[in-house]
Amino acid sequence: MKKMILATSLALAVHTAQAWETLPEKAPAPADNPVTEAKVELGKTLYFDPRLSINGTQSCNSCHNVMAGGDDNRAFSQGATGKLGGRSAPTVWNAAFQSVQFWDGRADSLEAQASGPITNPVEMGMPSAKAAENRLKQIPGYKALFKKAFGSDEITMEAITKAIASYERTLITPNSPYDRFVKGDKQALTAEQQEGMALFEEVGCTSCHSGANFSGPAMAPGQGFYMSFPVFKDNEYVNKYDLLKDKGREEATGKAEDAHKYRVPTLRNIALTAPYFHNGSVKTLDEAVRVMAKTQLNKDLTEEQVRKITAFLEGLTGEFPEQTLPRLPGTNGTTLLVP
Repeated sequence: MKKMILATSLALAVHTAQAWETLPEKAPAPADNPVTEAKVELGKTLYFDPRLSINGTQSCNSCHNVMAGGDDNRAFSQGATGKLGGRSAPTVWNAAFQSVQFWDGRADSLEAQASGPITNPVEMGMPSAKAAENRLKQIPGYKALFKKAFGSDEITMEAITKAIASYERTLITPNSPYDRFVKGDKQALTAEQQEGMALFEEVGCTSCHSGANFSGPAMAPGQGFYMSFPVFKDNEYVNKYDLLKDKGREEATGKAEDAHKYRVPTLRNIALTAPYFHNGSVKTLDEAVRVMAKTQLNKDLTEEQVRKITAFLEGLTGEFPEQTLPRLPGTNGTTLLVP
């Protein structure tokens, strides 16, 4: 047994220098929106402010909870008016390393993504970008925050989304056991996790979940890395978990060739973001491993293989930067929210 573990460790040590990547501690930012402390402060305030929703019940954090795994652990999120969304909320942690956003990649940046939920009738429900701007203009404290962040107290949707995106670019979870292992700490992963890491590659998981973010190769901003899901449809999981109901990227592009294609999601902190897949149909990580192996690679894993790969995936949970709740600017003696 000791010889097998040693052989596995040696094989991984050789491969580490060739392919396994650690998570950068800083996310890239577009030239027209460099990250500054003032923008992060404003973006964080906006991220937690439920008054950006039609009835003051929903903030960005409602569905993408940064006090946890960056999602809401629900199959479908509930919007401001009680309606359910059509897909499971992706994690916001490490989203800055994705070249496109949303499951179908319809947003080419964090800035573009940030504006979508605010005016989506199923999500935050504001009737228009102008309505969102006007809501914030009636909150006196926001003018000073926008002035500090952008040099102007003008409140626009462009500035709103740039600030939120700047905050989201600070949501990075480096130094997971996996990262420490790749950097040379061979005790950072258990023997079982190291064997799972080898199996993760041997089975073929890295054909999609590669790169530092385990979401595919680095792509230019706006250019997504998409894969079909499911690839193999003749198995029990497709019907059991209703994997063909959603048309995937086709719903965004209208192109038949994009049917059932999705942006490859990150596996960082995957142990914290159940339920799994675009429809949140799978409740546990070990079952998600079985489903992926069969539907994507047409492989039936043994329970031992599932256990070891799952253990490796648990080693992708990183260190979360401390999050403190912002003090939201108030509306003195009045309310902006009416029934």
